[in-house]
Amino acid sequence: MRIMIKKFGTTLTSRQFGKEALMAFKPTLGVVKKNEIVEVDFSDVNTFSPSWGDEFLSPLVKEFGDRLAMKHTANASVKETLDLLEEVNGYKFVRKG
Repeated sequence: MRIMIKKFGTTLTSRQFGKEALMAFKPTLGVVKKNEIVEVDFSDVNTFSPSWGDEFLSPLVKEFGDRLAMKHTANASVKETLDLLEEVNGYKFVRKG
C-alpha cells in the first residue's frame, strides 16, 4: 500500500491536523495484508512539521514496524522531521529515496 501524504495537503503542521489525518485514513489501513509493505510517499510535500509527523507516523510505526517505508524524502523539511522523530522516539525509519 502507498500512502500519498500530499492528499492531506502540502503544508503539514500541528498535532491536531496530524491526528485528524490519521483518523481519516485509518479505515483504509484495514486492507493491508500481513506481510505487505506500507510506503509513505512524500512527493510534492513542501512543509512537514515534527508535530504532524509524530501524530501520523508514530502510530504507523507501532502498527507496521519495519514494514513501514518512507519514499521521496529528499525535501529538507521532510528529511529533518524524519531525523528528529527518529532521535526523539528511538526508532529508525526505512527510507527508500
